[in-house]
Amino acid sequence: MQKAEEVISWIHSLLPFGVKPGLKRMEWMLERLDHPENKLTAIHIGGTNGKGSTLSFVRHILQEEGLKIGTFTSPYLERFEERISFNGEPISEEDLVSIATEVRPLVEELAQTALGSPTEFEVITTMMFVYFGTRVKPDICLIEVGLGGRLDSTNVLSPILSIITMIGHDHMHILGSTLKEIAYEKAGIIKEQVPVIIGAIEPEARKVINDVAVSKQAPLYSLGETFSYSNSTLNSFVYHDHDSVTYQMKMLGEHQHHNASLALKAVDLLRTLLGKNISLSSKKSGIHKALWPGRLEAMQENVLIDGAHNQEGYAALAAALKDLAGDKTIHLLIASTVEKDMTLLVNAMENLDVHYYFTTFLFHRAASAEQLYNQADVNEKSIVLNWQKFLSDKIETEQDLLVITGSLYFISDVRHYLQKMF
Repeated sequence: MQKAEEVISWIHSLLPFGVKPGLKRMEWMLERLDHPENKLTAIHIGGTNGKGSTLSFVRHILQEEGLKIGTFTSPYLERFEERISFNGEPISEEDLVSIATEVRPLVEELAQTALGSPTEFEVITTMMFVYFGTRVKPDICLIEVGLGGRLDSTNVLSPILSIITMIGHDHMHILGSTLKEIAYEKAGIIKEQVPVIIGAIEPEARKVINDVAVSKQAPLYSLGETFSYSNSTLNSFVYHDHDSVTYQMKMLGEHQHHNASLALKAVDLLRTLLGKNISLSSKKSGIHKALWPGRLEAMQENVLIDGAHNQEGYAALAAALKDLAGDKTIHLLIASTVEKDMTLLVNAMENLDVHYYFTTFLFHRAASAEQLYNQADVNEKSIVLNWQKFLSDKIETEQDLLVITGSLYFISDVRHYLQKMF
């Protein structure tokens, strides 16, 4: 392999191995690589929604302070390499090829053992550990959980701090059918005596997390108890901890004030964890500069994209649109994966003036437009066979608010298309 395209093609060829929860394959590969993951100073970020936004707030604050920051996120919205980034810059082609060349023989050897082939995500995670542990060596790494937590391939980490943003209804076919079951999987990232920050979490799920934290003697910092926020407007909020400070931000929606508060608590804890006192100016500047593509992102004044793809995401989107839409009709285009239920979307939007447009996209788990259409018990709905033409036509003529939402893989396609249009 000599080019990034060849590496990415090889990694994607592992997709048929699907999701195989468990850490044994990761441990096997990392042992052979002399455990690069143990060389990292890392914050581990899990939760159903808000992981990427919280990570972005932390990264921007710490970079404002002059620290070198590595980030691992998924999925990607613009290019594959952005999943592994250093100070916001995706891994270089040279490093990607070099690390893939180092890792591939191990992947092929592992595939011949009783453990079987590692998955696509396990290989990406391993490459990330090699990059941060042996190549660029950041001051702090921000590692986003892929799926769940307890058996996620990132959970070989020994972080200095864990964050669980929130617990919601997503990936229930894998993580469990109740919030308690999902919380147990998410709480799997809590380590012995390692502090954990949690966001606004329902009581039954919070009890699960609290019990795990107590059993592991992990100090627990809870939003709404240890620290809080208030006075939310569209672009500002007041953060309360040792004192009260107002923060201005570009990211829209009260759910982002929630995520920013988790980030502020995380950077405050670095004072005791690493002896690093992060300045107020870095916090203010970082919160204001932070952006996370595809999350209530304005592509034009009346064109928004948002990767809402579960019950809690739909609720957060609806709350934000209530402020943003005013008296405008919301024209909402959505494509989703087969396990999603459009009834949840419709219920979240019930107090808004919405016309729904259901479509599909090129993805192995994409639902058909007809499936989504039939799930939605509303009058104002249409099937869109060609979403590209639909967007092109709508953007030329629409005076109301156009919102595109659903699977982040769909949002990635839409974002590429709209960037070429504008």
